[in-house]
Amino acid sequence: MSIQKEYLKKKGRCKVTFHIPPERVDGAVSVHVVGEFNGWDEEATPMSRGKDGGFSATVQLEPGGEYQFRYLVDGCVWENDWEADRYVPTPFGNSENCVVVV
Repeated sequence: MSIQKEYLKKKGRCKVTFHIPPERVDGAVSVHVVGEFNGWDEEATPMSRGKDGGFSATVQLEPGGEYQFRYLVDGCVWENDWEADRYVPTPFGNSENCVVVV
């Protein structure tokens, strides 16, 4: 998995691309990136399947912030990005949210 950040000076935003490799989503039909930046809406940010079988999506975020997120695979399996900037506990059981800092 990887997170790429590109700061857009003219727009005052940061373009963040989330990528989850095929081995983490073996046989998945759909993957969404779900987080604070989209109101935790499970359908708001679908990821596109790449030629390698992995999935990616790009969002624009306001710099100077931290945003929690996770990946939702096939609408039922939550995955973390092990290359996130940090992790925080969730209020939902024994799990953590990923954090991207921009």
